[in-house]
Amino acid sequence: MKAKEIRDLIDFISATGLEEVNIETEEFKIKVKRTPNQTAASAPAAAPVVAAAPAPQPSTPAQAAPEAAKAAPAADAGTITIKSPMIGTFYDSPNPESGAFIKVGDMVKPGDTVCIVEAMKLFNEIESEVSGKIVKVLVENAQPVEFDQPLFLVEPA
Repeated sequence: MKAKEIRDLIDFISATGLEEVNIETEEFKIKVKRTPNQTAASAPAAAPVVAAAPAPQPSTPAQAAPEAAKAAPAADAGTITIKSPMIGTFYDSPNPESGAFIKVGDMVKPGDTVCIVEAMKLFNEIESEVSGKIVKVLVENAQPVEFDQPLFLVEPA
């Protein structure tokens, strides 16, 4: 594999939002990892650092949650955030011709589908785990989302 092909692969991974890719052929084996918000140009240089990164990640979402709630516009102390359980592409409807699963002002209950997150060509329905009224949609249709990224603000009912 030539250097340009490796750079193209890194650019592709960066554009798709994938965190890790393993490719193995008879001639070579390559493993590319990246951390969120890392540019493709720095991915090869940061590879040794990435090996240490997975250990702190379980504590990071718990620490980042209060920061995300503070950063979310119009987030009240009384709202609950529905977050993305995975990395992928956010879709607010089952297909382009259909209306959105939910809109601001709609009531949701546990088990209601609120959106779809596409990851690696798999469309995963995201269900609400809370009851309440949708007060804000924090993501636009077809926008890439990260793990634990806030998607909706819900006023508990």
